[in-house]
Amino acid sequence: MQRKVRVRFAPSPTGPLHIGGVRTALYNYLFARQNGGDMILRIEDTDSQRFVPGAEDYINEALAWLGITIDEGVREGGKYGPYKQSERRDIYREHVAKLLDAGRAYIAFDTPAELEAARAATPNFQYDASTRMSMRNSLSIPADEVKRLIDAGEKYVVRFKIEPGREVKVNDLLRGTVTINSSILDDKVLYKSADDLPTYHLANIVDDHLMEVTHVIRGEEWLPSAPLHVLLYEAFGWADTMPAFVHLPLLLKPDGKGKLSKRDGDRLGFPVFPLEWHDPKSGEISSGYRERGYLPQAVVNFLALLGWNPGDDTEIMSMEELIEKFSFDHCSRSGAKFDFEKGKWFNHKYLQEMPDAELAELFKPVLRAHGVDPNAYDDSYIQRVVSLVKGRINFVSDLWEQSRYFFVEPDSYDPKAVKKRWSEDTPRIMEELIGVLEGLDDFSSAAAEPVVLGWITDNGYHMGNVMNAFRLTVVGECKGPHMFDITELLGVEETVRRIRLGIDRIHPE
Repeated sequence: MQRKVRVRFAPSPTGPLHIGGVRTALYNYLFARQNGGDMILRIEDTDSQRFVPGAEDYINEALAWLGITIDEGVREGGKYGPYKQSERRDIYREHVAKLLDAGRAYIAFDTPAELEAARAATPNFQYDASTRMSMRNSLSIPADEVKRLIDAGEKYVVRFKIEPGREVKVNDLLRGTVTINSSILDDKVLYKSADDLPTYHLANIVDDHLMEVTHVIRGEEWLPSAPLHVLLYEAFGWADTMPAFVHLPLLLKPDGKGKLSKRDGDRLGFPVFPLEWHDPKSGEISSGYRERGYLPQAVVNFLALLGWNPGDDTEIMSMEELIEKFSFDHCSRSGAKFDFEKGKWFNHKYLQEMPDAELAELFKPVLRAHGVDPNAYDDSYIQRVVSLVKGRINFVSDLWEQSRYFFVEPDSYDPKAVKKRWSEDTPRIMEELIGVLEGLDDFSSAAAEPVVLGWITDNGYHMGNVMNAFRLTVVGECKGPHMFDITELLGVEETVRRIRLGIDRIHPE
């Protein structure tokens, strides 16, 4: 009988969630939803030395912001809990004991100094079948000595006993069958008495089995540990329920070689975290996609296409469309370069498709930040402003620079435009223009444009100079949407007032 698909995203609370981890979570989510399965969020906090306060809350908040909903986890609960590894000590102790009793693991008392001495004495030292009998462990010392050391409180670790010379096969849905000879594997530490916690290798296997995980989808950096995990499944007698593995390609630097890092983001000016992160130890603040003004759906769409494609040229896809189209058949085996400019493009496209009313609501906090009370304007006004300029923006914050003249009069005038478009005759022509505008019965764009353009033509004025001088007085520079759309929205009184201010203030050098 086919098991229900169950996947897990299992980050460690050692800091902010890297964008590469977000992509891993997203691929897990897409695969689970496409197959009617469950998404588990498990917190792997067995490394007590690296725990960072606030990191777990950050992970939950980031996934929620992105729309990656969790079925089972620390917050959601579930019948397979606890979902935090530090709360599962009794479970791990029980499974460590099973391996020890079966002779598949052993206790090692080697101190850090002894291990360092062994590495110094033996080039490329590895704790394995060829060296374990020369070390201080329960295989090389008498049982009564082992008991005495434990009773005396001597710190120890439990190591997995790997037999050499075996071909270990890892079946990967993306990479096919990967075969590794067990002789190159060392006897990994599975448990440390110092903090009474397992290492990643044991906890991950035990939890995946007990939580009935069917597919382990993780980054390719974990591929070297996969043979060990296969051997652990077999050692516990769980080979028949071993999950399918998928090791995803790395996210690479935008330039050069290597894995994408925070330093790359700092150097090139883009975030590598979904949300802003305040480091509780150093006080350093790292930027996030949310605070930079990215829409969560744009980030999701962007990340989904870093290492996967839908099989055609489609780029803009909702979460529902991504779920429908997602398949490991179209995942790349090689790393994906992180194109942050493409991320901006996605955000731009999503902002264009957003309803004006929704975008206007996002713009209101930006207005407040620039000293403009949005309550002083009808919602219809702000929505119309947004509709006129949103084609020029990548982020909501860009709306201010593109539309500030709809809310405040120009406080300066582009000197290059003044030099090019403003002559000694311009004030007189602008005074004539005022008369034309004030004489209009209909100030709508459609009605005003032919009248004004006809006046310019009939008087033999230079069309470009007059219209750019007109724009300069109203906007402050020669840019923006259609001029008569601007004046329709500002109204005749405000438009005329600004032309008069321009006549008084603009003085070419």
